[in-house]
Amino acid sequence: MEQYKRLRHYACCLVWAVSMLMLPACRERGGSVEGTQVSKTGELGRGGAEIRNEVRVETLQRRNFDRELLSNGRLAAGKRSELAFAHAGIVTGIYKQNGNRVREGELIACLDTSDDAREMERARLGLEKAELALWDVLLGYGYSLDSTFGIPDGMMKLARIRSGYADAESDYKEAESRLAQCFLRAPFAGKVAGIGKKEYEQASGVFCTLLDDASLSVRFPVLEAEYAYVKQGMKVKIRPFAFQGKEMEGKITHVNPSVDENGQIMVDAVLENDGSLIDGMNVRVVVCQQVPDCFVVPKEAVLLRDGREVLFLYQEGKAVWTYVDILLSNSHEYVVEANRERGGGLEEGDQVIVSGNLNLVDGSDVVLSGGGTGAEHAKAL
Repeated sequence: MEQYKRLRHYACCLVWAVSMLMLPACRERGGSVEGTQVSKTGELGRGGAEIRNEVRVETLQRRNFDRELLSNGRLAAGKRSELAFAHAGIVTGIYKQNGNRVREGELIACLDTSDDAREMERARLGLEKAELALWDVLLGYGYSLDSTFGIPDGMMKLARIRSGYADAESDYKEAESRLAQCFLRAPFAGKVAGIGKKEYEQASGVFCTLLDDASLSVRFPVLEAEYAYVKQGMKVKIRPFAFQGKEMEGKITHVNPSVDENGQIMVDAVLENDGSLIDGMNVRVVVCQQVPDCFVVPKEAVLLRDGREVLFLYQEGKAVWTYVDILLSNSHEYVVEANRERGGGLEEGDQVIVSGNLNLVDGSDVVLSGGGTGAEHAKAL
């Protein structure tokens, strides 16, 4: 008997728990949930507040559109030279490091000069000895040692050869040049790059690269079909991948009149360096061409509805969609025209909704951001 009472108690508790769980669902099916109502646009608002579709509009006008041709390229210093010692040797001094700027003629590095200095001293002594022999020859021809004026050129040339002075002078100049080649100097002002050697290491081949990056060039490809859109002197926008949002202006200097095996044409442009760009940096190149008399709207204004592009127009507090076709595009704008086959229509002066349009449908009630009528808002813009 006692066991039966316990089973009956457990059953009653279970029925009560199930009833409490089903109560909220029953209340929702019976009407609106407490504290919630449906707005005029069919959206739910908490606490009885109606959701407002706030939008921003722009007045549709015909204007020039910047057509963009996109490509990738790599920056190169305007002047570049790979520097190397004229002969192999041991590096005894490095006076500049990678990234240092140098003036024209400034010393960058040097080799051990002991052997070349001895050769130059030997050549100097040989030249002095040959000079004495030269005067002996001239005396033998009857010329005075007081002055060389009046000696015919042919006679002086003969005396220089017979005395060995010509050979000694050539040896001295060669030794002088070889000694000078132990010192690596900048042929022009620029920035040092690519030094890989350390002091007392053997130097051979290219020692460093000198870059004059005050101006930079960029070479980029365009497709054969785009050849007509690029011209010498056109402005281009340079956007380094290393700097998000940075944009600089350049100018096309050369268009190669030849199509390569990949169906591309190489184009060269030049730009001034503001100090932030370096040789070899990868960039996006944008060639801009103006197309006149276009209906231009922000990309955010165009949406897909029923699988077609539409614009929402603001008309007396309503959002009215109209079907459009996209003719051209760049990184942030579209050129559009009305899709007449679908009943679309666009007129200059229309108020195009450019933000707050993601959840709109045809005929949605809208209010302008900041209040006011469409005409007042357009006047403010």
